[in-house]
Amino acid sequence: MATKPREQWGTRLGFLLAAIGSAIGLGNIWRFPAEAYRNGGGAFLLPYLIALITAGLPLLILEYTIGRRFRKSPPAAFRKLARKAEFLGWWQVLICFVIATYYAVILAWAVRYVGFAFTEKWGDEPDAFLFGDFLQVGDTPGEFGGFVGGVFWPLLAVWVVTLGILALGVRRGIEWANKIFIPTLVVFFLILVVRALTLEGANIGLDAFFTPDWGALRDGNVWVAAYGQIFFSLSIGFGIMITYASYLRRRSDLTGSAFVAGLSNSSFELLAGIGVFATLGFMTASSGVPLDELVSSGLGLAFVAFPTIISTMPAGAFFGVLFFLSLVIAGLSSLISIVQVIISAVMDRTGMSRVQAVVIVGGLTALTSLLLFPRSGGLYFLDASDRFINRYGIALASLIVLIVIGWILRKLGEQQAEADATSAIMLGRWWKFCLAVITPVVLGIMLFDALRQELESNYEDYSTGFLLAAGWGVAAGALVVAVLLSLIPWRRNMDEDLTALHLDKGSK
Repeated sequence: MATKPREQWGTRLGFLLAAIGSAIGLGNIWRFPAEAYRNGGGAFLLPYLIALITAGLPLLILEYTIGRRFRKSPPAAFRKLARKAEFLGWWQVLICFVIATYYAVILAWAVRYVGFAFTEKWGDEPDAFLFGDFLQVGDTPGEFGGFVGGVFWPLLAVWVVTLGILALGVRRGIEWANKIFIPTLVVFFLILVVRALTLEGANIGLDAFFTPDWGALRDGNVWVAAYGQIFFSLSIGFGIMITYASYLRRRSDLTGSAFVAGLSNSSFELLAGIGVFATLGFMTASSGVPLDELVSSGLGLAFVAFPTIISTMPAGAFFGVLFFLSLVIAGLSSLISIVQVIISAVMDRTGMSRVQAVVIVGGLTALTSLLLFPRSGGLYFLDASDRFINRYGIALASLIVLIVIGWILRKLGEQQAEADATSAIMLGRWWKFCLAVITPVVLGIMLFDALRQELESNYEDYSTGFLLAAGWGVAAGALVVAVLLSLIPWRRNMDEDLTALHLDKGSK
């Protein structure tokens, strides 16, 4: 029985914009500036650059080679690499499922804040407005509480837009959307940065951001933080780039594409740092609040610190609308890529059409998100799930993948040959050394340090029972379900596998 040819990107630019859109997300805007400030300021850029070269780009290239070589989603790609490695792909799919359910919620908050910015509805106490009036956060972690309509409806809209774009396909949906999203995001953020640089006190923030503390480089935690930021920001380790690369043409330049995507992501992070710290410097100059008291990451920066600043600056509403629109665009391009991993895996596994997979599997993901998180207790579940799926999902899965491919299967040479066959930049021994030695060691240190922190005290003083359910349970559950899925016999017509294998041998 003939099988439908796999979708392909329309152009290399389309693939690059999609890859860049996946990498540039909420974390670039609210995580990198704070990480840099806390870990040596300008000096942090050195370990960050080294982490990019020795871990980020090598792993990105590896994922590109796996995706393009086998032309499959992560489960099927790892299955072709080695039958028993299939669970690694399902593990990445389950990680994406968990992340998608709560990432969309934060995106929904940003959507609402676009509207709030017009009238600066958060008033004089953005903190109280966020957690009280808007999210209506309950007092007891672990209790779901009632639905919060102000979060539910924008969340529903986010899912409708996301699934609508995915239903259109790789070329007409994802590629087309990112050709609009990424240029728009860059223009919006450039406007924000230029405006921030013209504010009184901007130099105070920039001095704090760029002034190097070279002594910090002797602290191992700074280096771990740099590698952690690279893994967090490049969308590596949970199947996105394997999936996106599976839609590439056979002769695509993999190494060059990885360098363009990685450097574009890092450039945007630097741009975000300039904009954020110039704005924080204005707040310090106008209010007298020390800058180190303003620096935060995550929700505190985006939904508390920035609304406070917006309320005090000239033409603050305009700045606020652009800022939250930028968050929406950055988050939407990333959410699309995360859900695409799930959709692609199910299509490869079952033979469903794209529309069927989007409606059934994408709908199930959206339903889970809509039932769990737009509640008064939803923030607690979001917080715990995010911490544990990132620390003991993405990082651990990446470590196991490298051990399996580099140490057990010894397939790094094959993957290097795959990249070198069509790339302008040849990979040397440094690439295999980074993936076989440097990156696994750093990931191991990161995980050991994270586990030590968990054992010293409960995260955010949450109860042990709640963390076992919403934290450890979620992270462990993703792995257990992944193993079970890998044990289910594949019943797809084997013609597709044989055809793909024939094409793969013919391309050598």
